[in-house]
Amino acid sequence: MDFSSGIPIPFRLNPLKHHMGYIRNYISDKIADGTNIDEKLLAKEVKHIGSSVMDVYTGDLEIAEICRQIKAYLESNGLNSLKSFSDWAGTGYNDYRVVGISDTSGWTLKFKDEKLRFVHIFPARMSPLSFRVKGNTLKSALLYYILVGRDYITGSDLNKVRSLIGLPPVKNALEAEAITKMIEVLRV
Repeated sequence: MDFSSGIPIPFRLNPLKHHMGYIRNYISDKIADGTNIDEKLLAKEVKHIGSSVMDVYTGDLEIAEICRQIKAYLESNGLNSLKSFSDWAGTGYNDYRVVGISDTSGWTLKFKDEKLRFVHIFPARMSPLSFRVKGNTLKSALLYYILVGRDYITGSDLNKVRSLIGLPPVKNALEAEAITKMIEVLRV
């Protein structure tokens, strides 16, 4: 699945990592397929989430509107070319800028060395309308919700879905609790 489809140029964004509305729609689409879920394809798609800690936007703005507001900011500040943006944001691993948009959320903008999608955007750390989660926690919760879905969550069921993406069994109650809480967040 190409997660950049629908993301306007010049932006790069993985909405399955960073946008709760998108994540919930993704789940709904998969569940609507019912028994026709291709577990291997699903595992391949959720692996794109990665394993690092990330921020997930929980506000009401659609991805297109977020991009529109950030693009307007870049254009109004003369930062809409690859050169002007890279000069402003920096090109080093630790270089980035944060901009705010209308709903008070903050968005990190990093330079990505690509001709068309040179502005990598994601929710800013500790931004209003976002929360932090480990990638493996989000992947486990997504797989559980889509493939198992029961309210009564067992370690056995969690470990079955984790094995689909090569994750080890949950190590302790704390790790299982983080996944359980994430499943509840996805259900809202």
